[in-house]
Amino acid sequence: MIRLAEPADLSRLQEIEVAAGSIFRSLGMDVIADDEAPPLSWLEQYRADGRAWVWAHRDRPAAAFCLVDIVDGCAHIEQVSVHPDHARRGIGAHLIDHVAEWARDRGLPEITLTTFTDVPWNAPYYARLGFAEVPDDDLGPGLRTIREHETARGLDDVAPRIVMTRHVPIDPPRN
Repeated sequence: MIRLAEPADLSRLQEIEVAAGSIFRSLGMDVIADDEAPPLSWLEQYRADGRAWVWAHRDRPAAAFCLVDIVDGCAHIEQVSVHPDHARRGIGAHLIDHVAEWARDRGLPEITLTTFTDVPWNAPYYARLGFAEVPDDDLGPGLRTIREHETARGLDDVAPRIVMTRHVPIDPPRN
């Protein structure tokens, strides 16, 4: 069900992102709900680098996706989105677990992400998946830059945001 994104998936990823963003309207976060889809060229960079995964049944359009960067020596979830028609089925958690395996295979000790603190499907959800808040004083230069960019975009004016992290167990080398 989880596979690397293919070129034919990219326009569907835009649809998923717009649909997933629309649920923010229920919290009065219209500026987030009205955000435009990410450009195809941006999605293509992740796909071409092997850092974009989709959740899709055979012969059906993707229902969710996840994009990952490497920031401060850790796997950083740039975006994870599930189409609302497929929400509350554990798909996002499966994608995040897949990222954990990907990170482990590369010796990356943590998964990080940025998120809204008070949105139920954001920080509280990630906490249930084993993520913990990273104090601002403990942010590395890459995460600090991401947060500065988010603040400049006005995301902190919409609602408070934080950085969260989840440890990735790295198996010891076998003899």
